[in-house]
Amino acid sequence: MKKVVVSIILVCSLLLNALPVFALDDESVSAPSAILMEAGTGKILFEKNAHEHRPCASITKVMTLLLVFEAMDSGRLSLDDTITSSAHAASMGGSDIWLEEGESMTADDMIKATVVASANDAAVALAEHISGSEDAFVEQMNARAKELGMDDTTFKNCNGLDEEGHLTSAYDVALMSRELMKHEKIYDYTSIWLDYLRNGETQIVNTNKLLKTYKGITGLKTGTTDDAGCCMAASAERDGMTLLSVVLGCDTGKQRFADSAALLDYGFANYAVKELKLPEDLPDSMPVDGGMENEVGISCNVRGSVVTEKASADEAQCEVDLPESAQAPVEHGEVVGKITYALGGEEQTFEIIADNAVDETSFGKIFAHLFNSLTAL
Repeated sequence: MKKVVVSIILVCSLLLNALPVFALDDESVSAPSAILMEAGTGKILFEKNAHEHRPCASITKVMTLLLVFEAMDSGRLSLDDTITSSAHAASMGGSDIWLEEGESMTADDMIKATVVASANDAAVALAEHISGSEDAFVEQMNARAKELGMDDTTFKNCNGLDEEGHLTSAYDVALMSRELMKHEKIYDYTSIWLDYLRNGETQIVNTNKLLKTYKGITGLKTGTTDDAGCCMAASAERDGMTLLSVVLGCDTGKQRFADSAALLDYGFANYAVKELKLPEDLPDSMPVDGGMENEVGISCNVRGSVVTEKASADEAQCEVDLPESAQAPVEHGEVVGKITYALGGEEQTFEIIADNAVDETSFGKIFAHLFNSLTAL
């Protein structure tokens, strides 16, 4: 078996253009619980008590919005759908758009109100429209949380109002936020600073003040209650890298935004993302022993990226594990080798597959091939 090792320099060119590198520790972040994640890979770049169980206020709506967008993906909800507020939805306190029982809006406006104004009543109206009741919707929220590996989370409602046992963690908030961010339509709402509902009668202003002050900010959600304190999940993109920060339990809104900015600054200053590429010398075919054909086409769908420190001269090792030849019969799509990328103790492996089938040599197949060749003359 032959192994070819190719070293790919990931960061040399980045060193010349790197931003000033600075450190970040627990004392630099005032929030009692925080995390910074690179959204594409899910790599954690910083964490502080990231699994501590805490209320998260309206960041709860990240899961609500995730289920809303998944309902749209499945065709169960359209932006043009009319949603009518129930008495229960209209009874919500805290941040709201003052829905009245029986009042109707489009799903588009309800989503806008939920994202921009953090409207508790709009969130409940969406939940009831999708699942029939808020309780049924919350069951779906908890089921989806389990699917995402959110082991620290129990939802009791869909909008984040303080309720005993309604808990999550910074890590879990990052997981569900990352999943929501896969729905790029969400950015149409999280990027809105100011808008209007009810034909211009109701003005809504985004609760995410970083939209006005932070370069590259794209979202995502703020939240504040007495039990949760000031919380935020913030997303930003620069130079092809998307970062996601979460802070829970800040004392003030000012601290919430300062902590979020500090986390994002740290990530952009110290890390970069490099897309994985196929080795240039990877062959497009390999020999076949005992087959009706002498070779078979091969390919590898390399997808993804690696996160690297800008100040590091580490190299990503690309190891191609491919035998000298394949033994017939070879099935179309059969795994014939693999490519492994390694950097910083982390590995990503991709399969090399056969692009076509090659039958095993036999007297009958040789005779049939010869007969077909002769009759074609």
